Amino acid sequence: MSNSTESSRIKIEEAKDKVIGAIAETMDLYGVTPAAANLYATMYFKGQMTLDEMRTELGMSKPSMSTSVRKLQEIEMVKKTFTRGSRKHTYVAEKNFFRSFMVFYCQMWEREVKMNMEAIEEAQEDFINVIKDSTSTTEIVAEAKEYYDQLEESKTYYYWLEDLVASIKSGKIFEYLPKDKQD
Repeated sequence: MSNSTESSRIKIEEAKDKVIGAIAETMDLYGVTPAAANLYATMYFKGQMTLDEMRTELGMSKPSMSTSVRKLQEIEMVKKTFTRGSRKHTYVAEKNFFRSFMVFYCQMWEREVKMNMEAIEEAQEDFINVIKDSTSTTEIVAEAKEYYDQLEESKTYYYWLEDLVASIKSGKIFEYLPKDKQD
């Protein structure tokens, strides 16, 4: 290999390492460990990889590798692929960042809405019971009404969040925020 080819190969690897480092550094936003982040960032450039290839490439233990792959599959950043004639599972990184964003954040926002709306509904029921209780003092009733109203107002956010998720899933959001910015 000539010196210029060698130099170019080194530059390519350095450029890839910059992107791998940046991706790995920001993957905490998706709730993944640094090990899983490094794995995803490496797979982004590698294409299909088996668990053995991942372990060799990153020097990770088998349990750590399995945990990382499982987490990345949960958030749909890595998919298991089928290779005819091979008994080993291969995996490929999701390269469409729009899809990754949409899947992950929609899952998180749907979870937030579900958990908080259930808690709000239950709490509001409790406040109504306090308000209707003939033994509640005027002061207690006023406090319960205040909290009930506060929770009722907070529902606006959760309804908005549901609409945001629906607009992302349907792709309608791209009418307002196009993927391709044209100057």
